[in-house]
Amino acid sequence: MTYQTFLKLGRVSNLPTVWTNAIAGAVLAGLPSFGTIVIVAVALTLFYVGGMWLNDAFDAEIDAREKANRPIPMGEVAVGTVFAGGFAMLGLGIVLAFAMGVAAGLAGLCLAALVVLYDWLHKRTVLSPVIMGGTRFFCYVLAALAVGAVTGWVILGALGLLAYTAGLTYAAKQEAYDRLDRAWPLAVLALPVIYALTQTSADIVALLIWAGLLAVVLLALRLLFRRAKGDVPKAVVTMIAGMSLYDATLIAGAGYTALALLAVAGFALTLYLQRVVSGT
Repeated sequence: MTYQTFLKLGRVSNLPTVWTNAIAGAVLAGLPSFGTIVIVAVALTLFYVGGMWLNDAFDAEIDAREKANRPIPMGEVAVGTVFAGGFAMLGLGIVLAFAMGVAAGLAGLCLAALVVLYDWLHKRTVLSPVIMGGTRFFCYVLAALAVGAVTGWVILGALGLLAYTAGLTYAAKQEAYDRLDRAWPLAVLALPVIYALTQTSADIVALLIWAGLLAVVLLALRLLFRRAKGDVPKAVVTMIAGMSLYDATLIAGAGYTALALLAVAGFALTLYLQRVVSGT
């Protein structure tokens, strides 16, 4: 297996979004310890990449029909190898989470369970966007527990991220067909946008970042409603990158401007990396 195959399986271009999740979860818990955030980011990297590997492994037969350019259908790697690698990364992520405390470890177990549940069932249940949203919910929870405790702000922020992720995952489910069958489920995207606005507290930096988040969501919706060829995948990768702007808005609203700008950089980095490695 080549280095490029590893990156493609892991959809690593989207990793900056889980790193900004780690920052936001820690900030909302009120104790943004830099060292701990780095460790959480490493753990979330393992969960994310492992989950993406398992996604390809579970979908190998479907991808052979619908996404023949993926590594397994292309014969670049065996499905058994991908299964083994994916579960190994989830296991390492759990170990690292427990190293930050029992509570963080239990959150890591929940996150890993939701990752596997999504990868196993996402083609067979209409609830798959909610399950995927749950994985991002626990990114915040894990980060918060690693630095301190889960607060009400953590839960509210995580619920907003869950709604955002559910909306973009619904759109992503249509990507293989390059169309959007029903638009009404996308209304859930209004929830994180409205909640993020309430957290700006008239802070100019937070408001500017929120404006960027709104622009990203509106652009993605325009692409989805236009439904021209290629619009659905473009909308999906744009919304994925936009997760970092949601994180950045909450971080800035909490008064951590420097960390908020770092999260904005995560948005830009995701967009850049998506040009190198496919984000879907």
